[in-house]
Amino acid sequence: MREWAEYSLEEREGRVTVSLTGPLTVSGIGRLDPALRGLDDAVQAVDIAGATHIDTVGAWIVHRFAEDKGAEITGASEAAQVLIHAVAQSASRAPITPPRGYVFGRVTESVGRKVFEMAGGIRRYIGFLGAIVVTFFGIIRHPSRFRVRALVRQMEMVGVNALPIIGLMSFLIGIVIAQQGAVQLQQFGAEAFTVNLVGRITLRELGVLMTAIMVAGRSGSAFAAQLGTMKLTEEVDAMRTIGVSPMEALIIPRILAAVLMMPLLGFYASVVAIIGGAVIGDAMLGIPFLTFLARVQEVVPTQDFWVGMIKAPVFGLIIALSGCYQGLQVRGNAEEVGSRTTMAVVQAIFLVIVLDAFFAVFFSSIGWI
Repeated sequence: MREWAEYSLEEREGRVTVSLTGPLTVSGIGRLDPALRGLDDAVQAVDIAGATHIDTVGAWIVHRFAEDKGAEITGASEAAQVLIHAVAQSASRAPITPPRGYVFGRVTESVGRKVFEMAGGIRRYIGFLGAIVVTFFGIIRHPSRFRVRALVRQMEMVGVNALPIIGLMSFLIGIVIAQQGAVQLQQFGAEAFTVNLVGRITLRELGVLMTAIMVAGRSGSAFAAQLGTMKLTEEVDAMRTIGVSPMEALIIPRILAAVLMMPLLGFYASVVAIIGGAVIGDAMLGIPFLTFLARVQEVVPTQDFWVGMIKAPVFGLIIALSGCYQGLQVRGNAEEVGSRTTMAVVQAIFLVIVLDAFFAVFFSSIGWI
């Protein structure tokens, strides 16, 4: 049967004294705490000589009650005195409700902190890019240090293994573009221009852009998670200890794989998207499949192909840089791996879209429209 702490109110030597008996522990003060809170009598002393046990919670209850009443604590054992002194030192009377204007101040403080963190992040990011450039030129000077097997392995992971999902995505995008474009163009009797729409938008924009987003979500996150886990388990530090450069062994192969495979994946995605558009053209518009493909060659300028191929390696570089950089920033615990992986994907997609807008303006300014 549970034993409860109890209190009694009596007068000793002309002072009103509250005597506490029983266990002053977290399991024994369930009835005592509300009883003391409801006690309105003036109290000059709190006697805990009858307490059988006391823990931090009990000490805090005694201290709070004595402080509220302005009473003196008596009969405390040495252990009880230590606990009561400890809770007295850590007690706080700070208001729970924040003062007016605190929320605004907290928001502005948070924004300022984020701005400084962003500035520091940009500086570290540029430093990381500089380290990659230095390492790359070092490999050019000493070709024997280049890890061909690691590059081939990463090319397989980034490129070959991504073909099914990118192919399916591109095929469906081609179907959607052709179907929606045909519905709108039919209103003007211009459904034949669906070929132009599908061919130009896939080769120039969506083929490479959607491939970059898929690679960022697939390979960029993998880079961050792999390197983050290696950093967490101190494998990266172990490589430095035995004289192996992590930049040469881990970073350069991943970056080169992304840069080399993105143009191939982008062209593959564009071709599959055009095939998807041709399927819809044959089914909805009565344009034969082979005629649709032949018409694409006639209406799509060669410069649209080169626009996509120029953007692809830049997108691959951005994706690999974001994934590798965020992976090497992992500190502390496994939760950081997930956080940095998310940051790598978001950062890569954001930068890819920003650069795509920049390329659109640039190519329009030089007449590649």
